[in-house]
Amino acid sequence: MDIVNNPLRLAWVLVLFTQISFAQLVINELDCDTPGVDNQEFIEIKSEVSNFPLDGYVVVMFNGSASGGNTSYVSLDLDGYETDINGLLLIGSLGVSPVPQYLISGNVIQNGADAIAIYQASDYDFPQGTLATTTNLIDVIIYGTDDAEATGLIDIFNDHPDFTDIQQINEGPGNNTVSIQLANDGTYYTATPTPRMLNDGSGIVLNGVSISTSQTQYNEGESFDITFTTEQNVSENLDIDFTLSNDGFDMADFTGSTTATIVSGQNTAVANITLVDDSLNEGDEVAMISFVSLPSGYLKLNNHVQIRIVDNDFTVAPFGSPLNPTYGVVESTAPNGYYDSAIGLSGNALRQALQDIIAEEGVVRAQTYADVTDILKQADQNPENSNQVWLVYTEQGRAKLDFQTGASNVGTWNREHTFPRSRGGFYDRDGDSDANGPDVFWTTNADSIRHGNSDAHHIRAVDGPENSLRGNQHYGQYNGPVGNAGSFKGDVARGLFYMEIRYNGLQLENGYPETLGSMGDLATLLSWNELDPADDFEMNRNNVVYTWQHNRNPFIDYPELVDYIWGDLVGQAWDPSLSVEDYGLSEVKVFPNPVRHQLFVSNLKTEAVAEIYSADGRLVKTQKVVNHRPIEMNVESGVYFLRIISEDKLITKKIIVQ
Repeated sequence: MDIVNNPLRLAWVLVLFTQISFAQLVINELDCDTPGVDNQEFIEIKSEVSNFPLDGYVVVMFNGSASGGNTSYVSLDLDGYETDINGLLLIGSLGVSPVPQYLISGNVIQNGADAIAIYQASDYDFPQGTLATTTNLIDVIIYGTDDAEATGLIDIFNDHPDFTDIQQINEGPGNNTVSIQLANDGTYYTATPTPRMLNDGSGIVLNGVSISTSQTQYNEGESFDITFTTEQNVSENLDIDFTLSNDGFDMADFTGSTTATIVSGQNTAVANITLVDDSLNEGDEVAMISFVSLPSGYLKLNNHVQIRIVDNDFTVAPFGSPLNPTYGVVESTAPNGYYDSAIGLSGNALRQALQDIIAEEGVVRAQTYADVTDILKQADQNPENSNQVWLVYTEQGRAKLDFQTGASNVGTWNREHTFPRSRGGFYDRDGDSDANGPDVFWTTNADSIRHGNSDAHHIRAVDGPENSLRGNQHYGQYNGPVGNAGSFKGDVARGLFYMEIRYNGLQLENGYPETLGSMGDLATLLSWNELDPADDFEMNRNNVVYTWQHNRNPFIDYPELVDYIWGDLVGQAWDPSLSVEDYGLSEVKVFPNPVRHQLFVSNLKTEAVAEIYSADGRLVKTQKVVNHRPIEMNVESGVYFLRIISEDKLITKKIIVQ
């Protein structure tokens, strides 16, 4: 047990003894760092008397790092709050148990070396960036987690005639399991956290009540129990009123009582809820179970418990997912003549004409990075379930509700810059955290490289951990998860082709360049573009992004443009009427799949060529095919792509070889 004397507090008792207008307030306990996700950190304030009103007080957090400059980063107005029967007020997030009276977001309290202080003042006196001061100071604790001393904060708070020899208190190393606690003699020590309890174990023991359900997710039409449990048996009936609501979820979405009674001598009560199975596609929802109030003598061990309500009325798109692509179902919404200024041009003139179209100042719009989340919910919607987004790389659907908002990315999705921000040199800017909708935007042009940060043509919905795993690797270095089907590869390639043309200063290169603005590997991307042709999912995505940004990805509308810019048609004049690619083989069937030895093709109208590619893009077999003539699959087990070319048409199918 670490014990540190606090001369500040000892001297301070004499000062406060003469001020009868308010009771003594101290920082009774601080947990500034917890293992894993930082959602269990808290501050506990103690008053000299119970049920003390905290009007006129403010808690201020100061950053003692070199970049923080001993200035405030959060101030919490305590007006309207009061301490409990034991004189305690707990400040923390919903991850803390018992539930704090004063709720803040998780991961707010910094590890240190920092300071937390109580002032008799207003939060308006401490806007973000206010230098620490001893004016109107009531109490302060300077702390850290094995950090060097915050000498600046120590000097500031010691510069007062009544506050001398303040020391920094160490909670322990990062991810520790203890908190800093105040002893009755004014010293500090570290021990197992005791939120909403007096540190010495005295005081009135409150009976904690918890909310629980057997599952965290239910389908429309299902019934489930909400169980309320007290830590000790109740001595008289405890009536519990609760709400079950959140955003669009309300009492029309369920039946059942929102009152439960724990009978005297017992410690549990159950409320049964039945979810209404309607015919409306409202999307998946999150309902919250919340206490209305509890009598004195009880406290909430948890609250605002969330449960997922899965809507079974989702819609299925008329086109396929990237794993089961379709072609020709979704038409481009490009206005007539959108690309006319590029027709007949070649080389750099073609490049410039395309850029003039997709980066036209006064026409093209740049949205905020927060807006991109809403764009992706539309553009990357899973064709097989409208309540999900389709995840690039991992090739799966995930609930739109599971967008990452906290520190943990497990089981969540977030936004993947296929052209990494660190390689492109674009980052968040002021206003990027505000989602304003499509009609609020920035003007932009070809030199506005900062807007690459929120350009949805290259940003995709992605599994959180996979996003971290990819990092800023070049493609070719990164090829997706092991065993993936590669259905994302052409999408990624065409997004990057767009980025090079859209923004001055970005370029695709062979190899793995480390120059700012450069991205690789161009040869890999060109191979991916051929292997995974643009499909209906991409065309729909192009159409959605166009409604927000007022520009399109030309390499989805006209895939052959890739050859005119980077391929074997460089230098030739582009004429879309002469395009040789027509994805019109949607009726062709390939079976069996998975396959062991022989693969068959049906619904071919003429002789075709079959090309088989490995998942990494290598051509492993070429064969002429007609209906029902077998293709010998003398290849190793794994994932392959079968590309069928018939006259001026082609189609790509994913094949599993067992």
